[in-house]
Amino acid sequence: MHNWIFDLRSRPFVLLIAAAVVWTALVYYGATEGIDEQAYAFASASAGSATAMAYVTEAGDAVNLLVLAAALFVWRRTRRVGISLMIALVVVTLATGYVKCGVDRDRPEAPQEPEIGIPVSQDTFALFCEGGPRASYPSGHAARAAAFAVILGFALSSRFPLGSYLILAYPLAVGVSRVALLEHYPSDVAGGLIIGVAVAGALARKTKLDAIARP
Repeated sequence: MHNWIFDLRSRPFVLLIAAAVVWTALVYYGATEGIDEQAYAFASASAGSATAMAYVTEAGDAVNLLVLAAALFVWRRTRRVGISLMIALVVVTLATGYVKCGVDRDRPEAPQEPEIGIPVSQDTFALFCEGGPRASYPSGHAARAAAFAVILGFALSSRFPLGSYLILAYPLAVGVSRVALLEHYPSDVAGGLIIGVAVAGALARKTKLDAIARP
């Protein structure tokens, strides 16, 4: 994973922040509605038994990821990774919660709820903000999964460069599951991924996570 991407003064990082702002504005003003509705119609038509997707989406749940981060914190060699993950998860969860309150976009209304064999957790929360958990944009699950993948990618980048890229499949899978479960529009997932990458990239760069895996 190219660490220069997340240099806070670099052009790629500035562009990433700009992309988050521009994408949020496009969603707020309804510019993505046409694509979202088409994608949602396709997901609704193909929705059936969604238990497998529910397991994937729960991989982006805040509690589950915090437990894993705490386990990494216990082991001395991965302690820096664990604390960075915990901070990133809290920041991303709160950030997406307040963006939800600001954009205030309604969740998709499913014509037929998919058959889910396990309970699916709430997406995000925000203090002093009503309606945050049920607002649609951005996807908190996708944002947390992206943050988790970026931080682990930094930790693996020196010794396992291929693994640092393969782990990016995880947030993509979580994002697809949110749409497949009719919980989000694709633009919600895209926004969540951008926010998660930006927050985690800044944190990983500041804490020099890539140094822990160097031979």
